[in-house]
Amino acid sequence: MQFYRQWQPVKAMTFDLDDTLYDNRPIIRQVERQMVEWLHQQHPVSATQPLSWWYDLKRSLAEQDSWLPNDVTLWRYKQIEQGLLQLGYQEQQAQQAANEAIDRVLELRSNFTVPQESHRVLAELADQIPLVAITNGNVDVQKIGLSDYFSLVLKAGPDGYAKPHRELFDKAQQFLKLPAQQILHVGDHLVSDVLGAKRSGMKACWFNDQATNLLQSEKAQVLPDVEVNRLSDLLLLREM
Repeated sequence: MQFYRQWQPVKAMTFDLDDTLYDNRPIIRQVERQMVEWLHQQHPVSATQPLSWWYDLKRSLAEQDSWLPNDVTLWRYKQIEQGLLQLGYQEQQAQQAANEAIDRVLELRSNFTVPQESHRVLAELADQIPLVAITNGNVDVQKIGLSDYFSLVLKAGPDGYAKPHRELFDKAQQFLKLPAQQILHVGDHLVSDVLGAKRSGMKACWFNDQATNLLQSEKAQVLPDVEVNRLSDLLLLREM
């Protein structure tokens, strides 16, 4: 644990989910692989274009509608819908296929087990202070067994702009009814989490389990208040 700013006690914590409470990287790789297989099987016309075509389409949609990157579920829906339209589907066919695909994505997306250490730390913290989840992703917190720890779950898209925009942080503060400086946000991303939290006036805890050097990282735009490489360090912070 390393401090970058003078420490003052906190009365609540907010948490990023993906890559903070569990390793999301292999989960996403598996979802992408399974979704390609599903789409090719259920809608063979989708296999007539390479994956690079689908990725280019996704980027193009974001250029046309800057809101889409704030809502990963809607963005994927539009990618599938528009792709199938361009490949010859009628509008109703494309919409039905995109809806079915999203149902499959969301099912796969939350089909994993959260490490026991995350459960242990969250359970201890939740007994002492209120916790709020703030995520740019679309994982189902109830399905992965974390809903009991959080008083509120805020998701980019349905609840507002994606981090590092301050909207979700501000909503968390309003819900907690605490001064921003008494809330600690915990997350792995130096921009989405650390910069976003500091912009909103909260304290920021950078969860660094990848042995990254903060001072050498190109993503570092502002210093966090504290850096930890184990979630259990948060229990020590709560006692300070």
